Amino acid sequence: MISTMPSKAPTLYPLELRELAGLGERLRLARRRRKLTSQAVAQRAGISRPTLRNAEAGDASVSMGTYVRVLAALGLDKDLSKVAAEDKVGRALQDMRTDPKVRAKERP
Repeated sequence: MISTMPSKAPTLYPLELRELAGLGERLRLARRRRKLTSQAVAQRAGISRPTLRNAEAGDASVSMGTYVRVLAALGLDKDLSKVAAEDKVGRALQDMRTDPKVRAKERP
């Protein structure tokens, strides 16, 4: 199966854009704290310096895979296990569906 890449970045809402910009800034700060050049991180991640610059800017057109590669190059790839780990709303919805009292109320 051949997968095609989207021709442009997805449309994001302002809050999502701020979150992505925040991620980019945290990546930049992590690189600087480690005193690594953009060339070194780009090389470790297997990407170009312009792509790293875009990731550090929080560009929505940068692939998720690239963000993962940059995190790995910085030794932060374990942080991915924290993404969506605490799904309080989803767990509450799941618990409501499995709670016998709630299910009894749903029956006609």
